[in-house]
Amino acid sequence: MGYRLKTYHDALDFLYGRTTGKWKLGLERVQALLHALGDPQHALRALHVAGTNGKGSVCATLDAVLSARGLRVARYTSPHLIDFPERFLVGGVPVASDRIVEWVSRWTPDVERLGATFFEATTAMAFQFFAEADVDVAVIETGLGGRLDATNVLMPLVAGVTNIQIDHVEYLGATREEIAFEKAGIFKRGVPAIVGEPELGIRDLLVTHALSHGADPVRAVFADSNIEGIDVTAEGTHFILRRDEHRLSVQTPLVGRHQASNAVVALAMLDALPEDLRPDRETVERGLPNVRLPGRFQKVGKYVLDVAHNPDGSRVLARTLADAKMPRPVAAVFSVLGDKDWVAMMAALAPHVDLFILTNSPTAPASRTWNVTDVMAHARANGWAAEVVRDFDRALARADAEGATVLVTGSFHTVGDAMSRLQVSPTDG
Repeated sequence: MGYRLKTYHDALDFLYGRTTGKWKLGLERVQALLHALGDPQHALRALHVAGTNGKGSVCATLDAVLSARGLRVARYTSPHLIDFPERFLVGGVPVASDRIVEWVSRWTPDVERLGATFFEATTAMAFQFFAEADVDVAVIETGLGGRLDATNVLMPLVAGVTNIQIDHVEYLGATREEIAFEKAGIFKRGVPAIVGEPELGIRDLLVTHALSHGADPVRAVFADSNIEGIDVTAEGTHFILRRDEHRLSVQTPLVGRHQASNAVVALAMLDALPEDLRPDRETVERGLPNVRLPGRFQKVGKYVLDVAHNPDGSRVLARTLADAKMPRPVAAVFSVLGDKDWVAMMAALAPHVDLFILTNSPTAPASRTWNVTDVMAHARANGWAAEVVRDFDRALARADAEGATVLVTGSFHTVGDAMSRLQVSPTDG
């Protein structure tokens, strides 16, 4: 049986109630929940993507190209920007909210009995939705890490790791080597493994882990391929990909030098697919212009929306602002979760930002909000122009008045809240 929930908001309240406390890693609970559901994950032909940064870009590229091949594609990513169903796309369309209500109503007793977390419940939900939709292929992004992430119950067609940076140290380890071990946990025996890390030492470590897991074949894309002639504009990124004697001109709508690397990882994963799913060059060229990834250097008029939420992401964002030659002055609406390294994030952005508007995003959890007074003191000590505008709507208005470019960044909450107010849909093409 189950619980009869009256509204969609009742269902979300129940799910969000599963987020209290620390993130619980491990596969036992999600395996038991999926078994109660009939093990829908076994029906999925999936591509599995892990990594510190770039997962969303890779998943969006995989989705666009496979869709151009005429396949029915599902995509599971997290977190969402505005509304929960964004996490579950089938053919580019979010799952209907009433379907979520039905699922939560039916499976609440099992979720509670097993002590499943929010992410475990949503992962099981995704796999059931996608299996019932009879999709041709599912593109699945890990939530946190890889080895013990709820998505790692999959036996994918291809597994890829984008790169390794320092993030979530309380769960994944304090060094890139420890984090690499966790991310490499998605590699499986007999499954092609794609390693997208460019740095030699960590790249070789990921390859070693992949081989120890029995992955086959194992390909480190930046050991056998070179990216040349990267040209970044506000409209996208063009580059030349060279592998052996082959040369491919690639254009992606995603903006930034880093998007060349993300595109190469996605192309390598596509190339590793079985022949009945593998796209040819013409399909790749037809699909790439359709890549859409909201909240990643997304331009809306004078606004640039970017969910960069760790120092590496902020460094990439800073470089992209310069490469895309965005008009100055740049006024940044900046709100970071308190457990993130906002000091390093701010330092990365400061040379490219003329005024920081420090605020708190309305949807940020109260337990994770930062102290804007401390941030303001830090900005003043470094000689950076900054103002505290605690009300989020007023912060947006202030930045709009001051900036030729308005940058909104710091977290998914910050960008999602801005998108709501600017009436920008995260799922419209």
